Amino acid sequence: MQTNLFNIVLLSFILTLGYNNLYSQDLPKKPRAIPIIKQADTVPKTTIKDKSVITKVSDTLKKRDTIKTQKPFLDGIVKYKANKYAKIDQKKKLITLYDQAELYYQDIELKSGIIVLNYEKNEVYAGRIKDSTGKFTQYPNFKQGENVIEPDSIRFNFKSKKALIWNSRTEQGEFKVKASITKKENDSVYFLKGARFTTSTNVDNPEYYFQTSKVKFIPGKKVITGMTHMVIANVPTPIAFPFAYFPMSKETNVSGVILPSYNDSNTRGFSLQNGGYYFALSDNYDLTAIGDYYTNGSYGLRFESAYAKRYQFRGNFNFRYENLISSERGYPDYSKQKIYNIQWSHSRDTKANPNSSFSASVNLGSSKYFNQSINQSNIGSRLNNTLSSSVSYSKTFNSVPEVRMSLTATHSQNTQTETIDMTLPTLQLSVDRIYPFAGKNDTKKGFIKNINLQYNLNGKNSFTTTDSLFFKPQMFDNAKIGAQHSIPLSTNFKLFKYFSASTSANYEEVWYAKTIKKSYDTDQSAVVSELQNGFDAYRTYSFSSSLGTTIYGTFNFGEDKKIKSLRHVMRPSLSYSYTPSFEKYYDTYATDATGTTAQYSRFEDGIYGAPGLTKSSNLGFSLSNTFEAKVTDRDSTKTEAKKIMLLNNLNLSTSYDLNADGVTSLAWSPVRVSGGTQLFKDKMIVNFGTTLDPYAIDNSGNRINTFNIDNGGSLFRMTSANMTINYSLSSKDSDKNDKEKDSQTQRNGGREDDLFGSASDLGNNKKSLFDGSEEKGEDVVSEFFKSKIPWDMTFAYSLTYSNTNREKTFSGNSLMISANTDLTPKWKIGISTGYDFVQKGVTYTQLRLERDLSSWRMSVNWTPFGTNANWNFFIGIKSGILSDIKWDKNSTTTTR
Repeated sequence: MQTNLFNIVLLSFILTLGYNNLYSQDLPKKPRAIPIIKQADTVPKTTIKDKSVITKVSDTLKKRDTIKTQKPFLDGIVKYKANKYAKIDQKKKLITLYDQAELYYQDIELKSGIIVLNYEKNEVYAGRIKDSTGKFTQYPNFKQGENVIEPDSIRFNFKSKKALIWNSRTEQGEFKVKASITKKENDSVYFLKGARFTTSTNVDNPEYYFQTSKVKFIPGKKVITGMTHMVIANVPTPIAFPFAYFPMSKETNVSGVILPSYNDSNTRGFSLQNGGYYFALSDNYDLTAIGDYYTNGSYGLRFESAYAKRYQFRGNFNFRYENLISSERGYPDYSKQKIYNIQWSHSRDTKANPNSSFSASVNLGSSKYFNQSINQSNIGSRLNNTLSSSVSYSKTFNSVPEVRMSLTATHSQNTQTETIDMTLPTLQLSVDRIYPFAGKNDTKKGFIKNINLQYNLNGKNSFTTTDSLFFKPQMFDNAKIGAQHSIPLSTNFKLFKYFSASTSANYEEVWYAKTIKKSYDTDQSAVVSELQNGFDAYRTYSFSSSLGTTIYGTFNFGEDKKIKSLRHVMRPSLSYSYTPSFEKYYDTYATDATGTTAQYSRFEDGIYGAPGLTKSSNLGFSLSNTFEAKVTDRDSTKTEAKKIMLLNNLNLSTSYDLNADGVTSLAWSPVRVSGGTQLFKDKMIVNFGTTLDPYAIDNSGNRINTFNIDNGGSLFRMTSANMTINYSLSSKDSDKNDKEKDSQTQRNGGREDDLFGSASDLGNNKKSLFDGSEEKGEDVVSEFFKSKIPWDMTFAYSLTYSNTNREKTFSGNSLMISANTDLTPKWKIGISTGYDFVQKGVTYTQLRLERDLSSWRMSVNWTPFGTNANWNFFIGIKSGILSDIKWDKNSTTTTR
């Protein structure tokens, strides 16, 4: 009986477990009541209690079935590894990684000395570890997306994406950020406590930083802080802000305010300079608007725009306007004037359209702009006397023969006389050469087959005006309009195998819309010129020919000599030109009341001039020479001799007029001799020239029909001579200086070097003497600064001799020097000066000094004396994002 009872209970328990598993997977519909079946009294009463237990178990299982299945603790795959060990504690639900530990989950990368992952709380902790010397190493590196943080330790929750970071270090654009405690609220917002911001390369020990206690940081967008103060060399400064806003946009083209700099002037009062706004209009163009204001009413405006489209075009446009007031109204030195300058540069990519092009180089404005501007100290532009511009469009027509057309507008301005010459426009049209006696595939050899002709058209609308009439209707009052047609016919051929001969004839026709008529006005008792409106034209023709050859001469001294040989190349040329007299286009007019007459041409005031009155028959001669030497190379491993250029060129030329009458014209023209060479590995450039006149002069200095040798003199009378020497030295291995050239000075026709000092654009003091080295962020000095000191030096010597009227004087004799050197890796100094031996005085002198302060830059430019005396001091942060943190002080030049 006991055995049966045990078996019955065991069987019931097993069936109950099976019943439970079945219901846990699929709950059936609620069954109807089970009828009670009477059984025999073979089972004891304790089975009722068992039945009640089974019923209770079933009810409990039904309640458990309503509980949802738990999801995994992470939403992705976790990858991890470590150098020493990776330990899993299932009881505490921890994964511990030690030594060079790495963990990767979704967009999160975590590297550290130790990483502890609690997969029950969905948190990870990372920290540094100590090495064998007890020094902390393997600092955490936390990367999420593009944001990287390098703290001492970090605690991060995978579910909420929140984190606590201790002593974090991160880079956002040009900023380096360090904070004692950082709270990551979500993927885009951080809160920092005890933070510092700097652009220094060393975030732990920067030269300067901005210290703040509370920060809201949105990566890639902005930083908003509470009370912020500036610290320099770990010394707090009184510079503080109640709050601060730092833009952190990763976009390179962002609009923003340009803060002005404070200055003062003795003649214009206090000022705010170079303040404005930068407009990032699109990826293809921008606009910068800058202004200056002085308390005496002076102001300046500048608009600068750069534009570009890939494979299409690029350019920039600058407009500057200044209203200058000196002193106060009522004082004797009071003055008021308006000056402006317009600059435009444009170029089109050849890929845009190979058959047409458009370019512009414009520099026009007030003649005194660069002398009186309150924001320019450009000596190269100030000393230059000419401003010029050109805007041109050209197109090629793919016809047979090919036709080329161009439209050009030009401008030339003399800043001394304030005279402006312009052409609006110039039309040029040319038809390619036509060979009428040569077939399409024939070789063009011989006199006949080489005969070719062209057609050229040149049309102009030209006028001359002044500064005061520029941009006014009166500037067009004296406009001259004309067109010139020419048809050149030429051929070339070999003569006697060694001579090259060419001959040409040219037909020319000129059209004018206006001519003049001269007459004597008895009422005014003077000759008057009257404009005649209407079409008129004249036609001319001329002939020319030339004969030339090349002669080679070599002088050998022997292979065992240091100078092995000399080579002399001569290129003599003989030319002849003939132009007949076109007297038919000349009329006569009375010069006074007595009836004395003179000849004139009604075309003489035209844009292309008038046809020649006298017949011209000139015989010309020219000779060019070059001299080379072969010398033994100093390098004994080289077997070939070294070539050295002794004279790049030595030229002489003169002509003889076969129709000269010896009174109004002399037969021989002066002999012009010129030459040049390059020495010392092309570092020294020497150019020279002289003019030799075979005729003597009278007591009035006029040339007479008597040879100078027959007048008791030498064969030739030297009337002028000049020589220039430019010599550049540098500690660099390269033969040429790689110094940055000032485009503004070059645009105005100035020198490329800094013999006249470096230009100072007071609106942009970011230009450095360190030639971009400050952008490298390098400050490595392996040894004491001793042997290799970078330096460069430029010499320019100019000598001019005049003897036109037996004065025998040196009209020009000056030496100019420019030198730059690095006193230390962080100090650079430069000087530009010279001496005029004729005026016996020092030429323009400028002193330059610059200090590289790692994250900062300090520079001083000083012109101590002269009409252009001025000085400029600048200190500021190099970083473009903090370019407005600066101190800029300058004087006003004394030029008026």
